[in-house]
Amino acid sequence: MKHISELKPATAQPRPNAMVMTNAMPRSSQPTRRNESSGFPRPQARSAQNAQRNYERYLALARAEALAGDRIVAENYFQHAEHYFRSMGENPN
Repeated sequence: MKHISELKPATAQPRPNAMVMTNAMPRSSQPTRRNESSGFPRPQARSAQNAQRNYERYLALARAEALAGDRIVAENYFQHAEHYFRSMGENPN
């Protein structure tokens, strides 16, 4: 087995299918802010229905994974379900 010091560094060669970004559009100087209001009203009733549906969906997925024996994936789904459970509490409809 060769030691690291004996290995030759790979020479950088362009990939044949690589895109060249020579005329790429410059990025804007202002980063987009996702936490600010967009000025459009958010439909509260619909988001409550979506939260309920997603809560039930992730809870079912979590239970199925727990029964299958995959505790890690089940915990991930339980955390998603908890997020939507809290979202339902924030939208009193």
